[in-house]
Amino acid sequence: MIAIDWIAFVQVFVAALTAAVLVVGFYALGLRLLVRAGRAPVVAPVEFTDAITVISEKEARRAAKAAAKAAKRSPLTDAQKRLALVGAYGSFGVCAAAVLGGLLLIVFNH
Repeated sequence: MIAIDWIAFVQVFVAALTAAVLVVGFYALGLRLLVRAGRAPVVAPVEFTDAITVISEKEARRAAKAAAKAAKRSPLTDAQKRLALVGAYGSFGVCAAAVLGGLLLIVFNH
């Protein structure tokens, strides 16, 4: 007969759920702060062999132009933009620390 330690199962479930919410939440916050700082990420188009849709160079230029225009219209002062940028990098740092911590637990806890 197989015995399942349900308390350990629940602990792992809660830890995984908490880590997932933490990483996704801080990543979303980091992206939001990055945009508020006037540095909206624009991804260059890439050709994939099995892609459903690929944006053209013209669409990429249009997106970059829209991001630059939005950055110019930002109501934030330079100090507020700098603070948002520092917050964005801090949020990405929390995400990286959470992922690194999880990897270290996997590697060194067995």
